[in-house]
Order: sequence, then C-alpha cells, then structure tokens
Amino acid sequence: MRRRKRLTAGTADRYVLYERTVQDPEAECDLIEQVWDELKGKTPRTLREDFCGTAITAIAWVRRSRRNRAIAIDLSPEVLAIAEQRARRRLTPAARRRLELVRGDVLRVRTPPVDTIAASNFSYFTFKTRPLLRRYFRACRRSLARGGMLLLDAYGGSDAWREIREPRKEKGFTYIWDQHHVNPVTGHVRNRIHFRFPDGTRLREAFTYDWRLWTLPELREILAEAGFRKVTVYWEGTDRRTGEGDGVFSPTERGEACEGWIAYLAAEK
Repeated sequence: MRRRKRLTAGTADRYVLYERTVQDPEAECDLIEQVWDELKGKTPRTLREDFCGTAITAIAWVRRSRRNRAIAIDLSPEVLAIAEQRARRRLTPAARRRLELVRGDVLRVRTPPVDTIAASNFSYFTFKTRPLLRRYFRACRRSLARGGMLLLDAYGGSDAWREIREPRKEKGFTYIWDQHHVNPVTGHVRNRIHFRFPDGTRLREAFTYDWRLWTLPELREILAEAGFRKVTVYWEGTDRRTGEGDGVFSPTERGEACEGWIAYLAAEK
C-alpha cells in the first residue's frame, strides 16, 4: 500500500482544503429540503447556486435525485474549470446533463426560473451598500419560479466585530479563520483564510474576503424592499455538551446574544 503524502503548502490544493473545512454540501441540500417541507410542504427540484466556486452543492443536488436540476454561477473561469472537473468525476453522464455551469455576474445573469436560489458562505456580503444588495435580491426574485425561495446564510455575534484569529485542527493541517480588519462605523470587514501544515509551511491568504457585515434586521428589511413577501430566520441550535452549534436549524423570532452564531434566511417570493 502506498502511503498518503503529507500535505504541505507546496502540494495542497486550496480549493480541496476549502471544501473540507468550510463546505458541507449534503447538509446544505438537507436544509433546502427541510425548509421547503416546513414552509411549503413541497419538495423542490431546481436549484441555482450563486457564487458557486467549485459547485459542489449543485453537484450534490443533482446526485440526490434523477428529478433534480441545478444551475451554478460564478465569475471566475478558474473555479468553473475546477467545477467542470468535479462534475465529470462525481456525476454520471445523465446527471451531468442536469447541471449547467454558467460564467456570469449574478446581478445581470438571466436563467430559467428555479425553485431555490442559494447564496452560501456569506458570499453576497460582497455587496456593501443597501442599493446594491437590494438590486441583487431583486435579480434573484426575478429568477425564481412562482412560490420560489432565496436561501441565504449569515453570521454575527460579538466576536464577529473583533479582529481575531481562530485556528482549527483538521486531519493533516490547520485551518485559520482570520478576521483581519473590522470597521464598526461602516460595517466593513476584511477576512482571510490561511492553512498551516505539519512541516511548518503555510498557505497565507489562501482566500480573502472584502465584505460588509450585514445584520439580520437589515437583511430582512432589504429583502422586503426587494419584493419578498415573507422572510423566515432559521437559527442554529446549541450542543449542550460542547456549547458549540449543533448544525440543526429551526425557525425562530428570537436568537441568542452569544459570541458567535450562524443563521439562514429563507425569503419566499
């Protein structure tokens, strides 16, 4: 048996590291189905993944059912090329035909109507003014089928406004979330992801994000201004043993004033 090579900054693929540490496509697909079941009593079949990166959520969606279809949109030709490789490896030819990869600007792109649009990993925080974010939400609403839903994640809590580094041990490397710059006057934040390896090498600034840290009340108001008729907040529960999030999201009108939280917003057309 060949030994698996130890990861180093020279051998690691930053997109694979990102998928391993940040993304959980099956859990996201589960949540989409949960929200639809709880709010509408239906099963969605079409998904558009905005800011898709390597499109692993869209890939997971079409793998889930022969009736599912997905569109994945990103501006970067580099990550879309990787998404194409992922799709060829993970999907049958028939499933591959139910996935469309699109290079485009989510503010302008026109796609066939879909049941769900998902903008995950806080990617839409790139829109840092109220008019620009409202414009994005309106564009999403136009691309939703009747009764469709926009699903967004958000983060916050007192630690979100601190300039801190949070390392987390993973198998074969360390993931570091770096809140490098925070301006509470404007809400502007600049966050970075680094990776550190057992041999001492590092991938510094593997990913950098220039965002506005939007609050849940602001997001709900802008979604209403964009024409969404109802917005439900899904709040993550707490594991009593660890005190950390348990990955279970439930609709609520009352959250916990903790150091850090993650929530989803389900906006219905």
